[in-house]
Amino acid sequence: MAKLVSKTYGDALFELALEEGNLDTLFEEAKVIKNLFLYNSELIKLLNHPKIDKEEKIKVIEDIFNDRASKDMIGFLNVVVKKERQKEIINILDYFIAIVKEYKKIGVAYVTTAFLLDEEKKKQIADRLVETTKYEKVEMNYIVDQNIIGGMIIRIGDRVVDSSIRTKINKLSRELHSVQIS
Repeated sequence: MAKLVSKTYGDALFELALEEGNLDTLFEEAKVIKNLFLYNSELIKLLNHPKIDKEEKIKVIEDIFNDRASKDMIGFLNVVVKKERQKEIINILDYFIAIVKEYKKIGVAYVTTAFLLDEEKKKQIADRLVETTKYEKVEMNYIVDQNIIGGMIIRIGDRVVDSSIRTKINKLSRELHSVQIS
């Protein structure tokens, strides 16, 4: 159900952004507002409080975002509150951000290595991902996990390339266990 709500409202915001020609503005605002909600639990509690009526919640949104966000974003947040979907605001904004990135051909990659990479190696990996994927730009996220021993694991979208030593050892171990000696 939550995923359906996120998709429905996220798609509506995306269509509005395209119609109004302010995709970049709403994209940037969505990222900032999402972080505001993530790091301000009191605001979430206030918007979800059952004893505070919708009009008061809408006034809070307008007071906070007036002169800080576009009329389209404020109107969108008001609709979400009017429809009592404020519990899903972060998920809706996440979905919207993801579809805008897809539309703008921005990939999000997660690279796991056993040790910290230098800037030159990071640039090589990012350049290679741009060459080998449909994306024109890639947002890189680097994770250090010494448990993979060596090599790297790259996840971008629903694709995973695992060339870690740990995976190779596990595969070799499975193959050795399946060998029957007669």
